This record gives sequence, C-alpha cells and structure tokens, in this order.
Amino acid sequence: MGFTGLKSIQTICMSREEFVQRMTEIVGWGTKEEYGEEARGEVFDKVDVAQDGCINWDKLTSFMLLTLYEKDEQAKAMVVPQWKDLECLPVKGKDTIQKVIFLKSSSRYLIIRKEGVVGIWGENLKLQEMLPITSDANKLKHLWLTSMTSLENVNKIAVAFTRKEICFYDLLSKEEFPCQYKLQGLKGTPICMDYWYDPFDANESILSLGGITGKVQVIAFTRALISLFEHPAGACEDEEATVTINWAEPCSGRHKCCYTLGHKLHCGDWVRQVTYNASLDAIISSTTSNTHTGVLAWREKSKKHLNMTSFNIAQGIRAFDYHSRIKLIAAAGFNNKVCLWNPYVVSKPVGVLWGHSASVIAVQVFAARKQLFIFSKDKVSFRRQLSIQRIACSFSKSQDFRCLFHFDEAHGQLFISFNNQLALLAVKSDSGKRVKSHKKAVTCVFYNSVLKQVMMFFCHSPDMSPQPEAYFLNSI
Repeated sequence: MGFTGLKSIQTICMSREEFVQRMTEIVGWGTKEEYGEEARGEVFDKVDVAQDGCINWDKLTSFMLLTLYEKDEQAKAMVVPQWKDLECLPVKGKDTIQKVIFLKSSSRYLIIRKEGVVGIWGENLKLQEMLPITSDANKLKHLWLTSMTSLENVNKIAVAFTRKEICFYDLLSKEEFPCQYKLQGLKGTPICMDYWYDPFDANESILSLGGITGKVQVIAFTRALISLFEHPAGACEDEEATVTINWAEPCSGRHKCCYTLGHKLHCGDWVRQVTYNASLDAIISSTTSNTHTGVLAWREKSKKHLNMTSFNIAQGIRAFDYHSRIKLIAAAGFNNKVCLWNPYVVSKPVGVLWGHSASVIAVQVFAARKQLFIFSKDKVSFRRQLSIQRIACSFSKSQDFRCLFHFDEAHGQLFISFNNQLALLAVKSDSGKRVKSHKKAVTCVFYNSVLKQVMMFFCHSPDMSPQPEAYFLNSI
C-alpha cells in the first residue's frame, strides 16, 4: 500500500504485516484476520493477485474500484431488468395481429391474425407453420377474428368472430384445428376474452367475454374436463363433428355442465378488456367512457349472482392489469396517466403515475420484481414518480394502428406488435448473477513481460473468428 504525501512523491510498498497494522489503525473497523493476518485473510490476498508479498496504492485502489463496480452492477441488475437488443421477428402476412398467447402444455406460441390465420411458433421463437383457423375461405371474406384465448386445462382455444359467435378448437386432434363447439346467437360481437381455471380442480373454469354492446358475459364451466357443453339429443356421436350451441341454451340452464352470468353496467360502450380474478372472485372489465370506466363484478356466495362496483376515469382507459401479489389495479388511461386503484376502495385512486405526453396504451405487472411495465406512444419518462428504466420503440407512422403488449414472465419475453409487425424484448438470462468485463467474447489473451501489457482479441462475428481488433492493458 502506498501513500503519497504533499512534500514527497515516493511510493511505499507494504508487506502483509504492515498492511494489516495500518488498515486496522486508520480504518478503525474490521479484524486483522479479514485484512489478511492469517492465511485465510481476504483483502490482502485479493489485492496481491501476483503473490509478490507486498502491495501498493495503485493495486489497492484498483481492487476497491472493481469491487464497488461489481456490487453496483449486481444491485442494479436485481432492480432493473437487463434486456437483450430489440429483435423484429419475421412474420408472414399483412393483416393485423390480434393476439399472442403461450401454450404451457406444448411450449408453443400462437399468434392469430385478423384474416383467420394462426401462426405456430416454437419455444425458440422459430415459425413452425401457418394454418387457417377454418377451411371455409368464403366465410373469412366477410368476417374477421376479434380475439382468442387459451383453454389450457382442456387443450383448446376459443376464437371470437365478427359474426357474433365463438368457436372452440381442439389442439390435440390429428387434423388442423377442428372446430369442436360453435357458440352462436350472441347479442353483440365479442371483442375481448379471457379464461381462467382452478389449478386445484380443473373442472371449474370461467370464460369471460366483452362485446361492442357494453355487455360483460361469463360462462362458468363446472365439468370442463368431461365436456364444456352437452351434446343435444340425437346428435351425431362422431368426435370430430362440430356441436352448435345457441347462446340462449346455457342462459336458460339447459346445459347442466355450465351456467352464465353477466351485467350491462357499461351502458353500451365497447368493452376493451375483461378478466376474471380468482383472488378477488370478481370479473374486472373496462371501457373508454368517462362513466363506469372500470367495473368490478363480485360473485356472491351462491356464485350465480353479481354485485357491481365501479370507478371513473376521464377519457376512459385502454387497458388494465391486476396481480394478487401487488393488490392494485393499474389502469392505462387516455389522459396520459396510469391510475392505481385499490379494488376494495373505488372512490379515488391510491396513486397516479403521470408524466407522459401521449395516451398510455398498455400496462402490465412484473410480479416477480414487483414492478410495472407502462407502454406509451411518447418517449417521456415519469417526472414525479420513480421510473427505473425507459425503453424506446419505433411506432408505426400510420395514425390507425393496433398495438398489442404481452409479457411472458415465465420466460422473460416481452412481445410488442404494431399492426402486422411483431417485436421481441428478452430479459438476459444471466442478469444479476455475474458481472462481465466485456460485451464481446474474448478469444485469446497475450501477456508481454517486457512492456508489462496484456493484449486481448475480441470476437465480433457469428462464427466466433477473431477480428483484427485488440486492446492493450497496462499490467497492475
């Protein structure tokens, strides 16, 4: 260890014994064993990497700066997600992407388009195949798909169409997406759907629907593993045959394996999002209207009646998210703000995140980190609240565009779509575990004993071949 005084420029090297004695006297805390009095001492041995038996001021300060840098990087990695570069996925088709879902049972992603085509992607995000959702091409000329949700417990997907019907497709069939059930006769076109099932009893599940007439409707299945709907008397026993059900049938109680619930509190405004939350035992829905913007329909003890509460936000909200660990409803507003609501106290929000100059498009909870993703069209971070990270994305130049925001927390993958384009942000797998000294792979290292320098070559090409680029570092 070397100290340079005002009158002297002589650098002093200190042995282990001198270093221990000086540090315990000057610093005033720590034991002699920690500084290096014994063989297991850490500080001296970490600084004296060349095992010369003495250290100077340059070696000590370099060690301290490196240690502090690593601790700072690790602390940041635990708080701020570390992302890979934004990747634009090659997708086929020119029509709008309506939904992105992940199938846990097969570890595949399904991406559905407005014209009626489903793209199947592997877990490695490679496009496996594109399939039409129906073989009747003539019908698709006069309608489009509005929403899709996965029925994981029964290996099916439900797809909503503009012809006021919902089709249930079997994912386990050898054929390409055969339609098993066709629910017709809805009073309005469903534009958003969500599905939940009880992880402890997969027979109990709920399909929630929101439509253009402002109605929120729910189908509660009680024997989902056996059958979603009952087959009509005299129907064909062919397993591949499509069973057609009129909406009036489950509403009247004709199907013993399911029943319906619903409300009209949105008063004719389009329902933009709907979901059932088991921890609240309530159906949450939202619109872009000023009144009854968000509605919580609580199921009573009988499970067949709803008790409604609502909250209002000026200009309405585009989307919301709720997670039982956060215990707050985050609502993305057209008024450029994100309001945080306690679901049990809806008189006013418990917090408001503001600072954006454009409307907030989407919001999603990152439960593992207790953080909130906020997606807006502008590039302004929060002024009054703590914004720990901002990621800039390019928006479509068109004024009329549809944007989707889907975060797969289990795989650390964030999907963002603009009309027919799909982009991916992935969390780095080694985030928070170790600090890297270089961004590129180090292919070889040479030490010049005469110049006392280390020369390192770095790799920049995909084939891992070294490029003519090197760095020279002075030896410590």
